[in-house]
Amino acid sequence: MAQSVSAFQAAYITIEVLIALVSVPGNILVIWAVKKNQALQDATFSFIVSLAVADVAVGTLVIPLAIVINIGPQMEFYTCLMVACPVLILTESSILALLAIAVDRYLRVKIPLRYKSVVTPRRAAAAIACCWIVSLLVGLTPMFGWNNLNKMRRTQEANASHTAFVIGCKFENVISMEYMVYFNFFVWVLPPLLLMLIIYLEVFNLIRKQLDKKVSSNSSDPQKYYGKELKIAKSLALVLFLFALSWLPLHTLNCITLFCPSCQTPSILTYIAIFLTHGNSAMNPIVYAFRIQKFRTTFLQIWHQYICCETDKNTNNLDNTELGNWPLERAVPDVPYLDLQKSL
Repeated sequence: MAQSVSAFQAAYITIEVLIALVSVPGNILVIWAVKKNQALQDATFSFIVSLAVADVAVGTLVIPLAIVINIGPQMEFYTCLMVACPVLILTESSILALLAIAVDRYLRVKIPLRYKSVVTPRRAAAAIACCWIVSLLVGLTPMFGWNNLNKMRRTQEANASHTAFVIGCKFENVISMEYMVYFNFFVWVLPPLLLMLIIYLEVFNLIRKQLDKKVSSNSSDPQKYYGKELKIAKSLALVLFLFALSWLPLHTLNCITLFCPSCQTPSILTYIAIFLTHGNSAMNPIVYAFRIQKFRTTFLQIWHQYICCETDKNTNNLDNTELGNWPLERAVPDVPYLDLQKSL
């Protein structure tokens, strides 16, 4: 028998669908832009593609599953657990991609002359693969036993076997709050966020030191390079800030649920926190479009060429100026840049 949907649930579903309709095309556009524009095909933007893939999966997989969980149909415990785990996997994937981006930007300003030899495409691909493997292990931990099965069986006094144990499928019914707070938040969310904060502070510090130096008139390339790095670092730090702003409220509510069981959290706050986490997937393409010129230019070219079917004469004339590739294009630095190398 089909389960009826209340007016409140209908409103929730409508908002979730709208988020998905913004998130999926936006992040597909990010992936498309990186594939189309060679100026965006370096390690940083490989990690951005990994982040965009996770955000596409949020719109196409997590949001539909979240709608199912909100309706709360009756299903077998481990089936419900499988419905709840993808959001954990993709959240961790996003965090690790952001951490990889932060480390990559740090290396670009710390060792600009050796960056290309250190951060090779193979190493970047290996880092992305490791991020996804770790994300799978962290997100699937509830499937390995850290879940609410025994708690639910005691609550409902069920005597059925694991395979026959049917419940109303809700996130909090199958996912342990101890796992969400002690393992997911305190180990795999909060420490990476704090580490990224420290890394970006150091990145800005290194860039400011280089920009504050008095350089000769024939050494404008380093100034231009670090100016571009500062701009991109600010944009990516904004992505990190929005991620933290979107996810910390829900984790805070989880902490309240665990440490203060008698505290009553208004359901509207929970829904707002959920919308923030899902809405974060739609934010990044907007940040790239407004803050990173090469993304903005490529987005417009894709729009005109493939959506409006207009011929763009500059399609293949995309340079690397936005990325500030000064040291990456110099095989051997000449004299004006040796002082920069020593200072790093």
